[in-house]
Amino acid sequence: MYIEAVPNRNSPPAVLLREAFREQGKVRKRTLANLSCLPAEVIEGLRILLKGGVAVPSAEEVFTIERSLPHGHVAAVLGGATACGARDWFAAAPERLRKLLLAMVVARIVSPASKLATHRMLSDDTAAHSLGRVLGLGQIEPKDLYRALDWLHAAQPDIERRLARRHLVGSTLVLYDLTSTWLTGRCCPLAARGHSRDGKRDDPQIVFGLICAADGCPVAVEVFSGNTADPATVAAQVTKLKSRFAIEQIAWVGDRGMITSARIRNVLKPNGMDWISSLRAPQIAQLAQEHGPFQPSLFDERNLLELTSEHFPDERLVVCRNPLLAEERARKRSELLAATEAELATVAAAVTRARNPLRGSAQIALRAGRAIDHYHMAKHLALTITDSSLTWVRKTEKIAEEAALDGLYVIRTSLAADKLEANAAVAAYKSLSQVERAFRSIKTVDLKVRPVFHYSAERVRAHVFLCMLAYYVEWHMRRHLKPMLFDDEFIDSAQSDKPSAVAKAQRSAHAKAKDATRGADDGMPLHSFRTLMQDLGTLAYNVTYTALNPKAKIVLTTRPTPLQEKAFALLGVNPARTQ
Repeated sequence: MYIEAVPNRNSPPAVLLREAFREQGKVRKRTLANLSCLPAEVIEGLRILLKGGVAVPSAEEVFTIERSLPHGHVAAVLGGATACGARDWFAAAPERLRKLLLAMVVARIVSPASKLATHRMLSDDTAAHSLGRVLGLGQIEPKDLYRALDWLHAAQPDIERRLARRHLVGSTLVLYDLTSTWLTGRCCPLAARGHSRDGKRDDPQIVFGLICAADGCPVAVEVFSGNTADPATVAAQVTKLKSRFAIEQIAWVGDRGMITSARIRNVLKPNGMDWISSLRAPQIAQLAQEHGPFQPSLFDERNLLELTSEHFPDERLVVCRNPLLAEERARKRSELLAATEAELATVAAAVTRARNPLRGSAQIALRAGRAIDHYHMAKHLALTITDSSLTWVRKTEKIAEEAALDGLYVIRTSLAADKLEANAAVAAYKSLSQVERAFRSIKTVDLKVRPVFHYSAERVRAHVFLCMLAYYVEWHMRRHLKPMLFDDEFIDSAQSDKPSAVAKAQRSAHAKAKDATRGADDGMPLHSFRTLMQDLGTLAYNVTYTALNPKAKIVLTTRPTPLQEKAFALLGVNPARTQ
């Protein structure tokens, strides 16, 4: 095709778009369009294009950027959320509410903040990223987010049931653990004084328990009052799995403070459920007396041995010994005893000093009590106090009894050996670390569930559930992005090479190489999940227009860097697709 100007007598030449072709050995041409009505600059641009050139030599002369917003992290998380089925969670909601709920989940990963701050980030006028524009939210009000929270609270049972059908079908093990966080204000009925795992003793707390599948994928969460004891939450979660999820054959994996003997007797056994937990220190001492001292030589081959006890009927007990843990506990005990004796020596010096000595058995006992309780070593020291003296000796027998149990822990389970052998039972108990990882992500650098600003119990529960859904999306994204993160890509094979599950978890050789070089196999730098999101956020979403039609907005995304291209490829996301 080409453009030809044809003379037109006394009129301006006719500008025609023509096509040349060969017919029966002769070159012929035909007119495709009359371009005479177009401006001369447009015709010239078409002429350049048809010759294989560039019609617009400089984009700055044509396009004006009206707004530029961070976009790459939005595209990545939105694509990851869609891939793991997040859009289906809100299918029953009205269309606008459905978009808003999806935006709240994505925003919790992209830029976690309070609902009021999230409202500002999503609104067109004050947008901090492209999420609101990509989803077409337009102008929103804070009450819209609270309305979405209310809908989410009502829909939580249905969404959790959907997740359970996907991740717990055919599964035996369920990981369960508990954590706490603080609230602002004292109006929420869930706020109560309780044990703070974050060291915020002056603030009211809430407690929430997380149920995960055996691979660590979150499935359900429940919020309790801040003064709820850990074991008291088990009954509610058992009821949830039986009534809401209709799952009968389940083995609960929980720590010794969660799944206690009383909870096993009163909750798990009556409901026909199995368990994997561990014994407390007094129970381990009782077991050692019953079966004789556990000599280190018993653990030479596998670092574990299996036995039964009349005190734990219908249970298998797996005694594990970790030599590294034994050394660490012996070192710590020695240092704490030395530090306690140093403080007691300070008190004894005050008793014997020449000027203004400390006198009176009550006053000496008060000072000595503070010293001996500082490092919790009262069980290993015997004090002798008079009105004018303070002496002490170590309880060598007690110390030796405790030292004999150094490095020992005992896994208890009701599962038969043909369902779960001893090594697998230990590995299942140690997999609780995956729930701890979920808590770290939800509470700290990634999703920042704390502090909680809501006052009503329903919205506090919806807020925690929203953070769990965001972690669900992050968990799936991490699995795809492992080649770009410091995460171990071959952790399963590394653990399978261990002679026993008791041994310390080892990173694979590939992961150690990543740690040493700080780079991936292709030489690109490694990231944490948060820093990768920050890097992706530098890919911009530009709203532009042309001088020919300023009202028509054109969206142009910047070209991704090689690292960004790799992340989008792993996630299967095209950042240029803005809908």
